[in-house]
Amino acid sequence: MGMTTKSFRPWRVDETWLLPPSVQDFVPAGHPAHLIRDIVREELDLGAILSAYTEARGFPPYDPAMMVALLLYAYSQGVYSSRRIARGCEERLDFQAVTALNQPDFRTISEFRRRHLVALGELFVQVLALCQRAGLVGLGHVAVDGTKLRANASKHKAMSYVRMVRAEAELQAEVQAWLDRAAAADAAEDAEHGADGRGDEMPEWMADKQRRLARIRAARAELEAEAQAKAAAKAAAKTVPGTKADGTPAKRRGRKPAQPPGTPEPTAQRNFTDPDSRIMLGRDGFVQAYNGQAAVDADNQVIVAHRLTANASDQDGLLPLIDATAANTGCEPAEVSADNGFCSEANLTGLAERKIRGYVATGRAKHPADNTGRSGGPLTTAMRRRIRQGGHRSRYRLRKHIVEPVFGQIKAARNFRQLLFRGIDKVRHEWALLCTVHNLVKLTS
Repeated sequence: MGMTTKSFRPWRVDETWLLPPSVQDFVPAGHPAHLIRDIVREELDLGAILSAYTEARGFPPYDPAMMVALLLYAYSQGVYSSRRIARGCEERLDFQAVTALNQPDFRTISEFRRRHLVALGELFVQVLALCQRAGLVGLGHVAVDGTKLRANASKHKAMSYVRMVRAEAELQAEVQAWLDRAAAADAAEDAEHGADGRGDEMPEWMADKQRRLARIRAARAELEAEAQAKAAAKAAAKTVPGTKADGTPAKRRGRKPAQPPGTPEPTAQRNFTDPDSRIMLGRDGFVQAYNGQAAVDADNQVIVAHRLTANASDQDGLLPLIDATAANTGCEPAEVSADNGFCSEANLTGLAERKIRGYVATGRAKHPADNTGRSGGPLTTAMRRRIRQGGHRSRYRLRKHIVEPVFGQIKAARNFRQLLFRGIDKVRHEWALLCTVHNLVKLTS
């Protein structure tokens, strides 16, 4: 290095500290790492997690409260992989401020999350109560929407019902042909060497085909059972048809259905990796996904209720989300807005019964008061008139500014791109955990 007369601050790489540093000094005061750690330590009831540790023997595990704080903080920073979280405990001062220099490995982190996933998701209500105490929730206006969450499965691992039927027949014929050839070979060897000779085991490639055949048969049986249940429910909901003079039921009028009742649609699909997930249309085209729904308060974009389903349609979600909001917060919202995916006479009736003023679009997002091709019932007609009369000042305009940014913060700002778990029960708790972390960020920002 060249000579200079300027003085610099010391850079003593080999200097040994006489006193250990305090975790309070790793990051500045007021940093989210301190806030989330202290909220977990002082405010949250972790009894559901602590009660799982009953065995006194064995090597002491990491403090469950520390593990909860680590997971919540890591999620708030957009870090979801157990390996990346473990690396953060080794390399990042903010992670070390949470763990107090503990360094759990990725297997410990992954197993803790898997073991306590239900309890972690149930922290949502406690964190929401903290948001209410902090004055972040007003319930004057709540917006409802859904977003497609990529499943931990490839859409290329899905198969339609019509392909299942064809593939099952092809695989069955191939397996049967191989078994026939094997039986013929066994008979020839028995004749040549005697019946006590040992035959070769089934080749691995044929065992794999048999496993695939079993999976296809199981998926096909699920689709058929689902179609039969749907047909039975539809038949039970119908009114009793008219009868002829001799007392026999009158023949139904209209076009003959293309698909016999109780049989799956040819395009109905099942995914072999995550059978509970479904093909859904998202912003990036068709994806293997779940539908994550949320009710968001207008004051500070705090999530007040959440729901996850394998149905791409949002229509079933409006009233359950409103009821969940009331259960979580202790009171119902004064106003609710939602896009046309939530519009139905039943939903608008439910809003009226709950005395909630609704702003539910009856048309596309750009033209929420447009006629969707059918006039709808009286409540739909009245809702169309309400939104149209409000024009650009309609309270419906709040919806896009309230709920859609929340999904953007979860997916883009915190980089959540794909669910980690499989199966709708686990995924529901995972979505609850993500909503919990979103509220925690609001509480600490």
